Amino acid sequence: MSLPDIIEIVPLESPPEMEITIPGSKSITNRSLVLAALSNGEVILENALWSEDTQVMVDALKSLGYEIEVNSDPKESGNRNIIIGGRGESIPKGGTSEDPMELFVGNAGTAARFLTALLCLGDGSYRLSGVPRMHERPQASLLQALRDLGYSIDSENDKLPITIHAGGPISGTCRVSIEESSQFASALLLLSKVGGWKIEIDGELGEKSPYVAMTSRLIERFPSQGGRWRIEPDASSGSYFWAAGHILSMDNGLPVQVVHWPKSGWQIDAEFPTFLPLPKIVSRRDDLGDSIMTSIIIAPLAGHQTQFVDLGRLRLQECERVKALRTELTKCGALINESGDKLVISPSELNGAEINTYNDHRIAMCFATLGLKVPGIRVKNPDCVRKTFPTFFYKFAAPRPHGLGAILLDGQGNKLEADKLITD
Repeated sequence: MSLPDIIEIVPLESPPEMEITIPGSKSITNRSLVLAALSNGEVILENALWSEDTQVMVDALKSLGYEIEVNSDPKESGNRNIIIGGRGESIPKGGTSEDPMELFVGNAGTAARFLTALLCLGDGSYRLSGVPRMHERPQASLLQALRDLGYSIDSENDKLPITIHAGGPISGTCRVSIEESSQFASALLLLSKVGGWKIEIDGELGEKSPYVAMTSRLIERFPSQGGRWRIEPDASSGSYFWAAGHILSMDNGLPVQVVHWPKSGWQIDAEFPTFLPLPKIVSRRDDLGDSIMTSIIIAPLAGHQTQFVDLGRLRLQECERVKALRTELTKCGALINESGDKLVISPSELNGAEINTYNDHRIAMCFATLGLKVPGIRVKNPDCVRKTFPTFFYKFAAPRPHGLGAILLDGQGNKLEADKLITD
């Protein structure tokens, strides 16, 4: 079902003392789907996130011809148990140059980048396209690396849509920059064994970049001959609940606990609770990933000025996130200075406002979290959370211990029932 056009969050009077579950990691789920397709046997992915981004990947693999079965997860409504029939190095055949196989990736960066590398190893031609915003997002560094390996890829501007003329495995070495997205390196690494590729990585932290390191560790541990693989909860999604408890607490405590919090070290955002209360400086490159947006949203409530640095990557994602955060927080009365790729946020008296989400799931979830403390926060187009967390608003409204027990209203002030707040 779809959500109302606007959801208003009624603040909670006190922090709930509770534990809450969250769905599986999007990053690990989409990487695991690719590795499962390449396995030499059947793989069962347990606790896999079921959201728009992961459904896009599953649908694309099905369109290619992979056998995939999706079953509900009785323990977490936002998850699925997914069974994939791996085909090893045999990538399903595409179309012809004149009539390529069409695959749609929505606005899923992981699907767009990972499938680009996968399809190069196939046979025939494939055309990848997405929504208009995906056609604006970077792809050039990945395309250049694949061309350097010997693959033929057509694109008007080195962005989607692209047409890939597969060449199968072509052993060689390529160099890729991850200044714009670490997904470029992850895409190449996921396919490097089948392709016979050696990958050299430039930019940011190179092979030590958190999401690149996640990919390498996952490749090492994944059951390549078939078997079961359990996906840990999504740390970025968990950040909203840690933050909610923190801003509602009178003693800077963390009364809301996320169950089964990841301890593998694979997700940089698993460090989020250690950044509460907020320090005076936080880096997108060195400290946190997407959860730095959660830190930014609660910064006006801190008792000191906070600097958020190295934010350039945020400008290239689902929307221009630095501008969006500054614009919408300013509506709420926040004192913010933007300079280069840095935001400086001072303690502020906040007010309610109608929040544009720019069709960005994280903008919606960030401001909804703020609404648990600040009266009058009204989130437009809340349905965009389906991209990575379709049960997000359900988790807000569901009775404890399954949710926060918050009251959510539609645009006319009518109370929304929790079971009507799951997108599909």
